[in-house]
Amino acid sequence: MEVGSLWTALWAATSRLVGSGWDTYSAGGMQQVFLLALVLISAGALWRHYRPFGLAPELVRRTLTAVVYHLLLPALVLGALWRAPLEPGMLLVSLAAAVDVLVGLALAWSWCRVCKLDRRVSGALLLAAAFGNVSYLGIPVLEASLGNWARALAVQYDLFGNTPLLFSVGVLVARRYGDAPAAEPEHPIRTLAAAPPMWAALVALGLSAAAVPLPEWLAQVLDRLAAGVAPLMLLVVGLSLAFNRGMLAQLPALLPVALIQLLIMPAIIWVLVAGLGVGGEQRIALVLESAMPCMVLGIVLCERYGLDTARYAQAVTVTTLVSMATLPAWFALLRG
Repeated sequence: MEVGSLWTALWAATSRLVGSGWDTYSAGGMQQVFLLALVLISAGALWRHYRPFGLAPELVRRTLTAVVYHLLLPALVLGALWRAPLEPGMLLVSLAAAVDVLVGLALAWSWCRVCKLDRRVSGALLLAAAFGNVSYLGIPVLEASLGNWARALAVQYDLFGNTPLLFSVGVLVARRYGDAPAAEPEHPIRTLAAAPPMWAALVALGLSAAAVPLPEWLAQVLDRLAAGVAPLMLLVVGLSLAFNRGMLAQLPALLPVALIQLLIMPAIIWVLVAGLGVGGEQRIALVLESAMPCMVLGIVLCERYGLDTARYAQAVTVTTLVSMATLPAWFALLRG
């Protein structure tokens, strides 16, 4: 099939799925969002393979990531958290995210020590097992399967749990295991302060605490910008997938990462939130966030600090593909 025919088929499928909406909050909605996610991720993977218009996939990925990170995601964060009332449940979301990262990191560290893996490989797999794709995939999945309210929870899970640990513990792990030349240590607070989504979150929380109403015209602008986050994020996931001949040989090394990210940590978070008395839709949302595949952004840390980037990209590929089965299974189990 020619590249043009492939793109035409993908566009037609995407149009039909988008036309039917992201707003069916049920098991059917979960199936629908994964069909759409599969189409968009496949489009990114096809771009990586065929390189239409002569554009390198790395350049396209960096460009789309910059647009999302500096414009669209801050708009989504501002709109979601401004509407969300301040409540003690936010601390629970942060706790669940922290447990997800730190326990996953401890499990992966124990496994790497037992297997005596190469340092660069160990560092890449530690990051892969600890940090999930809670925004790029988590936001569209939660919003489509549970409703618009879940967008705020996914944002809180990322910005108040995952992101601070990524820029502190994650950077320390990358520096410890990487072979990049020594550089001036980065202060995690300075790094967080430079993140546009974090600024948007702080502004939104301040406005929500002051009970400032969100103007209707601004809400429409923010919603329009936020609508582009999910499809562009999914394209970036596809552009990050790495298929190569050596990947099958690496599957035994990647299997523990997949088990930790997709099965063990969701089970632990389920027990944790149940023990804290959390039930209903919030419990489902927290468990699904902990069941996300490897974070795409980790590739940047691997490249910067000299970890095994290829192994990390393989972990992203394998866990993303497997999550297309495990996430609906978790959703069905939690619903049932």
